[in-house]
Amino acid sequence: MRISLSGIAGDSIVDGPGIRLTVFTQGCPHHCPGCHNPHTHDPEGGFWGNTEDIVAAMAENPLLDGITLSGGEPFLQPVACLALAKEAHRLGLNVWTYTGYTWEELFAENNAERLALLWETDVLIDGPFLLAERSLDLHFKGSRNQRTIDVQKSMEKREVVLWEDASVQ
Repeated sequence: MRISLSGIAGDSIVDGPGIRLTVFTQGCPHHCPGCHNPHTHDPEGGFWGNTEDIVAAMAENPLLDGITLSGGEPFLQPVACLALAKEAHRLGLNVWTYTGYTWEELFAENNAERLALLWETDVLIDGPFLLAERSLDLHFKGSRNQRTIDVQKSMEKREVVLWEDASVQ
């Protein structure tokens, strides 16, 4: 399946815990001032890749703990990102997704494809990057308004449950 990409990092240690394959999707409607990936905003930029090649890269790396869907905005390409998330889980990897949308916005729009991607996500970093809330002390996110959400626990409780990083306690 085709996916519009800005790039792929095969061994990221900053986009979630452990060693991760990070997929940077192309295209973002949020245009957050101070974004560290502004080159991903233009939906016409980047290059075309395919999910099969990304899955092959996941399967070939025995050191991976998970994949991270970042951007750009992964929820602009929910079907392709969902395919990656499902394959990651099949391979025993966890899935983190970064989005400029909030949890509440994703539910309020009630888009079946986006909700399916959300369900296949283990941890969601939600909310736009806000330059006024920027902090270099935050773990896995850029601004204080962003939340690190444990998606499966949140779905069970039907309310936002924040992910707890045992390594930072």
